[in-house]
Amino acid sequence: MAIIRDGIPPFELFRPTSVEDALTLAKRLGADAWLLAGGLDSLERFKDRIIQPKAVIDLGAIDALRGIRRDGGDLVIGPLTTLTEVQHHPDIRAHFSLLAEAAGEVASPQIRNQGTLGGNICQDTRCWYYRSGWDCYRAGGGTCYASEGKDGQNREHAIFGIEGCAAVSPSDAAPVLVALEARLIIQHAEGGREVAAEDFFVGPETDITRLNVLRPGDLLTEIRLPATWANATFYFEKVRDRPVWDFPLVNIAAAMHLSGDHINKARFVLGAVAARPWRLPKVEAAVAGTSRKAAAQTVARIAVDGATPLAHNGYKVILVRNLVNRAILGKKNA
Repeated sequence: MAIIRDGIPPFELFRPTSVEDALTLAKRLGADAWLLAGGLDSLERFKDRIIQPKAVIDLGAIDALRGIRRDGGDLVIGPLTTLTEVQHHPDIRAHFSLLAEAAGEVASPQIRNQGTLGGNICQDTRCWYYRSGWDCYRAGGGTCYASEGKDGQNREHAIFGIEGCAAVSPSDAAPVLVALEARLIIQHAEGGREVAAEDFFVGPETDITRLNVLRPGDLLTEIRLPATWANATFYFEKVRDRPVWDFPLVNIAAAMHLSGDHINKARFVLGAVAARPWRLPKVEAAVAGTSRKAAAQTVARIAVDGATPLAHNGYKVILVRNLVNRAILGKKNA
């Protein structure tokens, strides 16, 4: 078990004012550098010696990474835009209220004032074995203490996609970006690329050591919401132990295009049940062309296809069934 300390080990601090300068620094410093957004996850890990970078590139002075604007049909959000700004922005509330609601469910008002949208989707897993310094697969060791053996403490862990690691993504915003078919712009000193939100997040079957596709030297510079799901019928719900601060036990983000009470097209994405946002394409296919009431009665089993609950998290299977039902009906007390 790691020893918790009060002090942060020393590092060089850089504070660039442009994306170009940040990328130049990231290229020069390589794997020794850590890119800092809001800092809420990073500083905790620095203090506990989970990561010990030789250099930190503080992105807080780069104005180009903040703000919300229109670009053609896309709504573009800078990754350093705070969760409070996302929660209250009139354009997001009017057309993508799903994201505004999810941002407003993160942690507490104080944390939302400091935490950023980019930081929320890029934060690392909260698995206590991994965060406390155990030599698990994700940390480069040879076992998953949560899922292997009868004594693993796995109440908050995965029920889907467990391939050597049962850690889950803790983000409230990540399932929303997948549901809205967001696109993420990633810059590197050698060039940039665009990645669909669904492909930005990775599970242990792809890479057991990380939760997203960012590599050393990469910088997330834009989150783009296309008009595809603007003004759709949305549903977000987060189940947690405490009404504030807590990470999700399970959350769900849903977007539906309706004709009256019939579902033309839908996307359903779960959070905190796998290492990446867990989309439910079988449910989406089953509900297309049906009434909401008929859909809610038929998809409970489909929603948990492939679930493999661990010793202490079987309740998540029931939560998933109920949350999908509620999302279809649009009733949190259904």
